[in-house]
Amino acid sequence: MDVMILTGAGQIGMAIARRMGYGKKIVIGDKKTENAQAISKIMNDAGFDTVPMEMDLSSRESIKNLISEAQKYGDIKMLVNAAGVSPSQAPIEAILKVDLYGTAVLLEEVGKVIAKGGTGVTISSQSGHRMPALSPEADEQLAVTPAEDLLKLDILQPENIKDTLHAYQMAKRCNEKRVMAESVKWGERGARINSISPGIIVTPLAIDEFNGPRGDFYKNMFAKCPAGRPGTADEVANVAELLMSEKGAFITGADFLIDGGATASYFYGPLKPEV
Repeated sequence: MDVMILTGAGQIGMAIARRMGYGKKIVIGDKKTENAQAISKIMNDAGFDTVPMEMDLSSRESIKNLISEAQKYGDIKMLVNAAGVSPSQAPIEAILKVDLYGTAVLLEEVGKVIAKGGTGVTISSQSGHRMPALSPEADEQLAVTPAEDLLKLDILQPENIKDTLHAYQMAKRCNEKRVMAESVKWGERGARINSISPGIIVTPLAIDEFNGPRGDFYKNMFAKCPAGRPGTADEVANVAELLMSEKGAFITGADFLIDGGATASYFYGPLKPEV
């Protein structure tokens, strides 16, 4: 039986798994077991074949444990990584450990076992597109530094990270660069890996943000983007379906920005920051 690994039991991950996971065993990993169990129940009640597991993205041992469990069911053909923490959920250190280091380890470890013809998507963020360009040297460091040495890079030291948003942006920039580098290795196994950078997508987490201290900032962002609204998890799944199906067979090592034009508005429209 072909197996899909889904990390991060949230709305975006579930939407993609529902689109691509029929006929496969889906192993759902989340740091909060109750979240994995909740998504597993929804999907099983809809006819999917899923099993929930605890998985901590910041731990290589935990990731390897999830992969070895998945291998008990068959060949790993798909990875959907939607795990991570947001700038208002966690301190700088945790964001770098989970979103930056953890994603790098997950792509590396799954890349060692992904079956021929396999595909993966990792969920990045529009945030990575907002930050000024890094130097070519810094980009290359983020792309190819051995995962265990990533957090030792100068650019990621506390004195060089302004706040949690900056840490998150660095993590998402690293995700993009890492996907490019990993796509070369995945290609040696006949597999593909891409990233998707969503803008504001309505999920329970986003609704918390809308009602929280940064709520006005978010509402302003989607009001002033060309689409004039936030997105839905299913719209992210539409792109994931292209990338993970045969229609996307020539696409690997790429990042797809799905943000209703918010980044365009940030650089060249009404969302442009006042200097």
